[in-house]
Amino acid sequence: MKKLYWRPQQISLKLLWIVAIVAVIGMVLVETWQVRERQPYYRQKIKASRLALTAFETIKAEHIKKNIPIDPEADPALSGLVGQLLTTVTTNPGHLPSKQTSINPNFAAVIVHFLKRAGIQEGDTVAVGMSGSFPSINICVMAAVQTLKLNPVIISSAGSSQWGANNPTLMWPDMERALYDQKIFGFKSMAMSRGGLEDRALGLTRESRAYIDNRITGQGYPLFSSKNYQESVEKRMELYTTHAGDEGIKAYINVGGGTTSVGTKVGKKMFKPGLNRSMPRAAGSIASVMTSFASEGLPIIHMTRINTIATRYGLPLQPTQIPAVGEGNVFIRETYNQWLVGGTLLTILLLLGAFFRFDWGYRIFTTNRREKKSAYPEKMV
Repeated sequence: MKKLYWRPQQISLKLLWIVAIVAVIGMVLVETWQVRERQPYYRQKIKASRLALTAFETIKAEHIKKNIPIDPEADPALSGLVGQLLTTVTTNPGHLPSKQTSINPNFAAVIVHFLKRAGIQEGDTVAVGMSGSFPSINICVMAAVQTLKLNPVIISSAGSSQWGANNPTLMWPDMERALYDQKIFGFKSMAMSRGGLEDRALGLTRESRAYIDNRITGQGYPLFSSKNYQESVEKRMELYTTHAGDEGIKAYINVGGGTTSVGTKVGKKMFKPGLNRSMPRAAGSIASVMTSFASEGLPIIHMTRINTIATRYGLPLQPTQIPAVGEGNVFIRETYNQWLVGGTLLTILLLLGAFFRFDWGYRIFTTNRREKKSAYPEKMV
């Protein structure tokens, strides 16, 4: 004989309130008691950032040695890595807030993060295009590459946009040479170009172009020169391929907006800041080093729009002092406690099942009323 059950005609408001209160309490607990979790490759990120900080301090010492004043308004962190508004070797307009944000050794950790996500392993060869416009990011790239024990093939541009390494007595060739001579880094650029328009510093005076050339060769670097934009792209690709050898290049890292590297302003904007695993559809028609490598299926690390990258990884915008190593969610992220989340969900599910599937809640709250003579049974279903 089948058993008959008495069920309530509607869900009790008391039961709904109990479930709602428990859910709210659980949500508050989950949001409040988050755990701090170290991100992958934490030790390597710390090591790279410390190395970058040492390099920053070395460049500041060069400023002091050469008696070059630091403008606290343009460079509030007093790093010596933010240049001037306009000098004889300034090739392009620049964005001061981006230059100020870049003064952070923890960008080295961000670059380690990108390289690891791209699948780069110890001993791999990476091609690098650096610009005098962002000397601090150049340093962070070098710190990340050295920490991960990669084989870099670097071509730099000596010229700089506004607020970069555009002090005529301390340009990027001078900075990189000092870092190499003082054994901060065990490698340096294999060649340097003028940079700027068409990679030939077009728009500068003949004297300024000659000065940049002398600065490059005076620091012992081969001068990378070309007749036009297309030849510059082709010669760069040839140099990268030749110096990479049989192992081949595994990734390309671009710093700033070097014309032949990114492919003019249009190409610069087509690639997103950070890691690009594939080439944007419309970028294939643009001749540049980035599109050449991307067309071969290589990952591209595009260090531009620095404020965007900083915001994404919890780095401060325009810091007034050099941030301490280890700051930012590229190192440690706050995440939800999985046990607490699971316990909260399980509790809510059990209450829902007990109250609305098995009618336990109804029976508990109606026990006393059933004992009264005035109680009436619900309709049988």
